[in-house]
Amino acid sequence: MRPQTDPTAFQTPPANRAWTALLLLTTGFTLSQAFRTVAAIMAAPLQAEFHLTPQQLGLFAAAFHFAFGALQLFMGIGLDVHGLRRTVLTVSPLMVLGAAVSALAPSFPVLVAGQVLIGVGCAPAFLVCTVYIARRFAPERFAAVSGAILAIGSTGMLLTGTPLAWLIEASSWRMGFWVLGACAAAAWLAIALGVPEPPAAAHGPRESLGQAVRAFGQLFRLPHTLGIILFSLVTYASFVALRGLWLGPLMMQRYGWSLVSAGNLAMAASVMALIGPPLFGRADPGPHGRRRWLVGFTLLVAALFAGLALGPGAPVAVALMLLMSALSGYMALQYPDVKDAYPPAVMGRAMALFTMATFMGVALMQWLTGAIASAAQAHGVDPFAAVFGSIAALLAAGALAFRGLPQPASVTGSAR
Repeated sequence: MRPQTDPTAFQTPPANRAWTALLLLTTGFTLSQAFRTVAAIMAAPLQAEFHLTPQQLGLFAAAFHFAFGALQLFMGIGLDVHGLRRTVLTVSPLMVLGAAVSALAPSFPVLVAGQVLIGVGCAPAFLVCTVYIARRFAPERFAAVSGAILAIGSTGMLLTGTPLAWLIEASSWRMGFWVLGACAAAAWLAIALGVPEPPAAAHGPRESLGQAVRAFGQLFRLPHTLGIILFSLVTYASFVALRGLWLGPLMMQRYGWSLVSAGNLAMAASVMALIGPPLFGRADPGPHGRRRWLVGFTLLVAALFAGLALGPGAPVAVALMLLMSALSGYMALQYPDVKDAYPPAVMGRAMALFTMATFMGVALMQWLTGAIASAAQAHGVDPFAAVFGSIAALLAAGALAFRGLPQPASVTGSAR
């Protein structure tokens, strides 16, 4: 007979069903990755139609992430209290609504409102995947499986490379939102039909909202939480600022590339970004070594951004961006780092707190770099030098905070 309760039986048919459900959940994450990176290719047509300044362009890109990040705590409560399936099916339709609002937007404020709705709809997208992996897969496989899902979900960025550039040139940026909205509706239907609630959600007494909020407060009282938050604010934010906002304007304005050529580079960067997460996930050195890797690779990426700020020729700039995209896979190690830093009882909320910090960091970096670019232009300074130099400085500061602030017991214990 087939075992039903043995937690080590990960090669049985139920494991196949777990992978199927996880891949269906990943369709939502894939659309989230597409929506979060549209600005790099839509920047030029949006600036032309709405006469946007660099600061307004940064606000457009940041609106998604402000909404996405601000709701992560509530998504974590929803996952722990109401379950994965109910949470994602309730919230995700706002992706479709936001895409329609954006496609029909007659003005910049309405366009930003559409981005906020999309951000809310995408809020549970990756969080449900990480919590599902923690519940349904062996603990020693968490890093490898989450790295693989990061890579699979990041294929959404391929949609916002050459395909989106072609679509905009053949039709308009509005059609891009219509197509992504239709894909989001299909992803919702696939999850509704194919993803059951993980069994772990059915065990234990249900918490009240007040109890759930107090559990978040307990996370903030742990001394190592601050370092995790400060580090999370800058790592993924640096990559999304490059791939999701500044890549297109940089290549078109500094180097005179066409929209489709910039789209081709965006697609190449996206492909490079797919390679790293599963490789780093499989090479995970464990709690103590993992943190050394995180700090070292962050400082390396900061140095590459500093090189980009110096205004090299187009071939060197392309090489730097592709290298940064490939190295971005090291950020997948932050997920097992957070998992090891907190007890299983608050895993959903710990992941939500980490995800909130990550995407609030994306929003803040996109808004901040937009403001920096506008200020640089006003003072006759190369805006791209100012943008990439500031990103390099923020990465270095985040790495130093992560290394210097208190470490979790999973690290100090393994170091002894």
